[in-house]
Amino acid sequence: MIFEFIIFALSLALAIAIHEAAHCYMADYLGDPTPRSLGRLTLNPLAHLDPIGFGMPFLLFLLGSPIMFGWGKSAPFDPYNLRNPKIDTLKIALAGPASNLILAILLSLVLHLVPASSQLLTISHIFISINLSLALFNLLPIPPLDGSKIFLGRYESFTRRNPYLLLLLLLLPIFGGQSLASVLISPLYHLLSSLLLPGL
Repeated sequence: MIFEFIIFALSLALAIAIHEAAHCYMADYLGDPTPRSLGRLTLNPLAHLDPIGFGMPFLLFLLGSPIMFGWGKSAPFDPYNLRNPKIDTLKIALAGPASNLILAILLSLVLHLVPASSQLLTISHIFISINLSLALFNLLPIPPLDGSKIFLGRYESFTRRNPYLLLLLLLLPIFGGQSLASVLISPLYHLLSSLLLPGL
């Protein structure tokens, strides 16, 4: 249990850091210097972790939830610095979830090609599960999650104040012991898990 908890913490920190760094690197690539000026072009988790967003999955983990939800500090960008604000904001928003999905797929491919010990399988299972959960959760079309920029055409700054109350309502187990977020993403999560983690 202690081993799994430590691996969970490290995997969560890395997954969130990569997710938020992907947003920042995409914004920088598209011509917005805001993330660079704020020191966010880094994979250092300390630059990207949000205390509430990082702590929430631990509570879910201790409660035995198979799906973990979390988030990092909002990736800062200024749409006025972008050449094509509407399309470029969509690219920035997609970069975070896409990075988590790509990580999960690449690790799954490695597991299918290279024999792994039971300990490595446990680590990989945790890391893949976290990345799938982060990707799908952040695709929900609710501000300030990435899905609101993708599906609702929102391109307000990521630096705007996070409506934590709405996020907490998504996470409360008010649907037969499950959260609304879990109900919404569980079918796709389990489908992807069965494809990426057969027999684990």
